[in-house]
Amino acid sequence: MKKILIPIDFSKHSEYACVLGSKIAKKTMSEIHLIHMVELPSGIIDMGAGSNFSIPESMLYLRKVRDKLIDIKLKYFEDFNTIQHSIRFQNPYEGIRDYSKKISADLIVMGSKGQTALKEMIIGSNTEKTIASLDTPVLITKKNDAEFKFKKMVFASTFQKDEAKAFESFLEFAKFFNCKLYLLKVNTPRNFEDSIESKEKVEKFIEKYDLKKYSIHIYNSKSVPRGILNFSTDKKVDLISIATHGKTGLSKYLNGSISMSLSKNVVKPVLTFKV
Repeated sequence: MKKILIPIDFSKHSEYACVLGSKIAKKTMSEIHLIHMVELPSGIIDMGAGSNFSIPESMLYLRKVRDKLIDIKLKYFEDFNTIQHSIRFQNPYEGIRDYSKKISADLIVMGSKGQTALKEMIIGSNTEKTIASLDTPVLITKKNDAEFKFKKMVFASTFQKDEAKAFESFLEFAKFFNCKLYLLKVNTPRNFEDSIESKEKVEKFIEKYDLKKYSIHIYNSKSVPRGILNFSTDKKVDLISIATHGKTGLSKYLNGSISMSLSKNVVKPVLTFKV
């Protein structure tokens, strides 16, 4: 891991991302890149006669944005030798996607102000539009926790073959933290599988990896999101990791109409890998 990208919209949630991103960067010795997107109103690109575009006002605005980015750099990244910032005139989702490719970002850390359910964090919130357009892993955080530590991580999956790449990326991230890994498969009434069969499936999935501190867990629940969150609460995990990919695997269970309201305190940072 060499480069971490943090989108900044000057909300408290993007500052939460700065707190978490700085902790990860210190652990992994990564560069930090901050990006702020300025989405221009329709028609403003044409600066000819008849437009309401004001160059002096716009320059003043950009100076204020730059000054606020510098303030964030000093507040959260004062001890960093390598930190870059960029202001781009683009749709936020396209801008984050394009800039992450430009700098070859290894991780994107974003704040989310969606609803508390895991489904909203992965599928329903505005953050999903960014996740859907990215091949880069995205870490979503919803709370400010300066004392946050990665001691326990859960990888929730159906453990199908096409999720191997996501699992390998998860292991690459986890190796920096020497943490305990929980490999979780949630069974629901609608997609029930015998526990022994489920465990054998997970064991076969991981047999080619040299795993050390890990345990396999088969968890029965009414829904996959509820199972993930309840298990994570029971085990007091620090991070939830999940693969996101179209209509197959675990994500197809998250796409349904799932009515679930959970306390913000039980929602952990979520690390997503696109398959």
